[in-house]
Amino acid sequence: MSSDPGFAGVAEGRPFTVHDLEAMPDDGHRYELIDGVLIVTPAPGWHHQESSGELFVQLRIACTSEFRVLSAPFGVRTSVRNELQPDILVARYVDLTPKNLPIAPVLAVEVLSPSTALNDLNNKKAAYERMGTASYWVVDPDPPGRLTVFELGAAGRYAEVASICGDEKFTAERPFPITVIPARLLDGLHP
Repeated sequence: MSSDPGFAGVAEGRPFTVHDLEAMPDDGHRYELIDGVLIVTPAPGWHHQESSGELFVQLRIACTSEFRVLSAPFGVRTSVRNELQPDILVARYVDLTPKNLPIAPVLAVEVLSPSTALNDLNNKKAAYERMGTASYWVVDPDPPGRLTVFELGAAGRYAEVASICGDEKFTAERPFPITVIPARLLDGLHP
């Protein structure tokens, strides 16, 4: 297995499974699976954590009683060869198990980092789409801040419904009403 973040390949000439994930070291890296391919990413930096944390708080405040807002690491394990850990997820309370979410979340959020951007914008987006995640948000924490929102259409494909930056506002109706301003997600980056 390579020490570089990103795709790490296959285990002993076969696809990785969630059983292989359970044997991974607790070393600060995030281990995820997409179709049996292991994705290893380093711990996020503080800009990532600050913007993720701020959005988590905003979502938590707006969340209605039928949903729960969780932050990574918490696995979305939809099959033996697929387990993702979105930076933030929103799931129906009744769908959660103590250990993971065995079905698609209603919202998955990924915050871009230099080491994760390509995976977040391509492979993970496609994986969330295939599993039926209704909404997928991508946050770019670089000033002035950007939020890109994808929603699943009737044909089961994502359509970009918003791409806003700075002080622009996005108001979501699902999974619950919330207004997000990308620049506010960066407030903690300044003294």
